[in-house]
Amino acid sequence: MSDIFLRTEMLLGRQAMDRLARSHVAVFGLGGVGSWCAEALARSGVGALTLVDEDSVAESNLNRQVEALTSTLGLPKAETMARRVSGISPLCRVTARAERYEAARRSEFFPADWDYVADCIDLVACKLGLIEAALGGGIPIISALGTGNKLDASRLRIADIYDTDVCPLARVMRRELRRRGVEALTVVYSDEPPLSPDQPEAPPPGRRSVPGSAVWVPAAAGLLMAQHIVLKIAGGCER
Repeated sequence: MSDIFLRTEMLLGRQAMDRLARSHVAVFGLGGVGSWCAEALARSGVGALTLVDEDSVAESNLNRQVEALTSTLGLPKAETMARRVSGISPLCRVTARAERYEAARRSEFFPADWDYVADCIDLVACKLGLIEAALGGGIPIISALGTGNKLDASRLRIADIYDTDVCPLARVMRRELRRRGVEALTVVYSDEPPLSPDQPEAPPPGRRSVPGSAVWVPAAAGLLMAQHIVLKIAGGCER
């Protein structure tokens, strides 16, 4: 085991680290949640990562996204995050896909050899398509719900989607998942009521508003997702 991960091995044990080194995780969406999730997975010894995001780094991303630097403005998020991962863990096999996942393109992504999927997508239709594809293929998945317009990271939880409350996105997802016959889904969500900030800019097409965001809430959600994935793959603490 490389000295890079020695401190993690001290907690999880050698066999767990070997399992992580053989694992392949896909992260869909590399924004405020997904970028921190991807970074934590790389720093935890995951051996292969597939990083999916169609967007490029924008100035408005600088306050909360790992790959967003003044030097990376305008560059594809997937490729920028892939380079960052390689700088952290040179042995990690990284695939960058600068594209959007949609249900109509399922065959371009599945079947896959992924051991876990991190769903950090914003758009409901794309989330639902990804969840159905992963569960249908027998691939474990954890989904991030809303972190915008929130300030208290201590109110983030890992739960089943049907045990959530307060979160507006969770309400929509519960309804749509029931329609599709999905009986269980692990999610990271916040039970903090969302704020209603002023709108200093016009929302992009397809959105009713632009959510406010402080780095610690989406970052904490991404780290919780990575914790869940790593411990599931590793099998927990062996010491």
